[in-house]
Amino acid sequence: MIRRGSVAAVILIAWLGGLAVLVRRELFRSETDRMRDAGARVDPGPAYYRVMQAGTQIGFASSRIDTTATEITMSDQLLFDVEAGRRTHRGSARLASRLTRSLELRSFSLELSPEIGPLRASGEVSGDSLLTLSIRMGEDPAEVRRIPLTKPLLLPTLVPMTFALLERPTLGARRTFSVFDPLSMAPGEVTVAVRAESLFVVNDSATFDWDRKRWIPARRDTIRAWLVEQEGGVISGWVDANGRMVEAMHPGNLYLEREAYEVAFENWQNWNARAVEAPADRDIQEATAIAASAPIRNHRAVSHLAVRLDGAALDGWSLAGGRQTLSGDTLRIRREKATSLLPAYPLPMARGGRHEEWLRPERLLQSDDTAIVALAERIRGDTRNPRVAAERLARWVHDSLEKRISFSIPSATQVLRARAGDCNEHTQLYVALARAIGLPARAAAGLAYVGGKFYYHAWPEVFLGDWVAVDPTFGQFPADAAHLRFVIGGFAKQAELLRLIGRLRIDVVSTD
Repeated sequence: MIRRGSVAAVILIAWLGGLAVLVRRELFRSETDRMRDAGARVDPGPAYYRVMQAGTQIGFASSRIDTTATEITMSDQLLFDVEAGRRTHRGSARLASRLTRSLELRSFSLELSPEIGPLRASGEVSGDSLLTLSIRMGEDPAEVRRIPLTKPLLLPTLVPMTFALLERPTLGARRTFSVFDPLSMAPGEVTVAVRAESLFVVNDSATFDWDRKRWIPARRDTIRAWLVEQEGGVISGWVDANGRMVEAMHPGNLYLEREAYEVAFENWQNWNARAVEAPADRDIQEATAIAASAPIRNHRAVSHLAVRLDGAALDGWSLAGGRQTLSGDTLRIRREKATSLLPAYPLPMARGGRHEEWLRPERLLQSDDTAIVALAERIRGDTRNPRVAAERLARWVHDSLEKRISFSIPSATQVLRARAGDCNEHTQLYVALARAIGLPARAAAGLAYVGGKFYYHAWPEVFLGDWVAVDPTFGQFPADAAHLRFVIGGFAKQAELLRLIGRLRIDVVSTD
């Protein structure tokens, strides 16, 4: 006869063994299993958003998810009217993506439609090892690239949803994801963390108010959401337990707020009583500008500037080198004297040296294009002096391009045809022209002082014995000392400047 104590021991051992199996299965599940479980929890349906700036709606956004037994499709769109330079600029963005039920990217198509130079890109993943990418800028022929992959990818817009679905968000939780970055058009990684938890009241239906001639909320839901932020990046938004965005924050005082469709879209579409001149807090340039602690008088003639940078981490920026020195939090910029620019090489610079990277054509810097090469040679004329050629290029670009604000990702060939744009277009064309004649050149970006404030700005640098800042947008050779360089590189690098908006403070220490 079995003693009751023995039976209890057997039951306890069996219970502990079963618990161990469950724990083992949970702890040692593969990431693929976790992603598959997260994909199974994706909630199909639409979500609509008001795009707000300074309390005024400037656009509309939507996100629709559809699911089948084998895949998930997502369609996102953004329409907006941005005030800049006392003008309204209309833009749109559309992103369609197809995923496996494990949230792995299979294909996508992206279309950006600014006033100058639309961008169209599409990608197709073969197996898990190859991404075939097609990119077309404006009227340029499509460029096809094949990118080897070592792991499955997400799109950055899917990161908050995936993070929330993998496990219930908890304060302090963090995770790193492999993504395809549409700005750099290359694979990368982002790390996000849960920073806060709160309740939101969301309008999910609307009724028409005939007296006010507009849609108003009809029913409200209270939902719990978590703030998910990218470490060292710009992803920042509140997501609910289903991974759907409730509210998102963007640089330039821009917000996305989830709303009923009629309130989000119909009211914005039907509202046309816009002011001719937008107030300063609606202008995207003014909203992102940084006021100087003291005026810089006659800044275009300033040869030396010292500023103290506060409020933002300074690690990882290209603050030192060439005309700039950084000591602690104090940045000093000394403008090059034109008479001291004595490069020790004739044009074209010999290939294969340490500046080879800055002589080659790139995807948006088509320095080998026949039209760009012919123009660069014509501007250079009979000189082989790099300094003389660099100055001639700066003068030509400044005089030949119409100064027009653009919200685009410019290519040099497209800029040459349009002959218009802002600092990005001026910089892109200048760098391509310089490289076409064997003059090492690169894009730089940071802040430039105008009228009491520092504005986000891009300009070229050319190698003339050392790296020299040139500003064809402002018509400066060399550029004045009130140019604070933070990054070196193209548009993808320049996007990192978004991390400074709303954080950086600038104290003017000295000028001369």
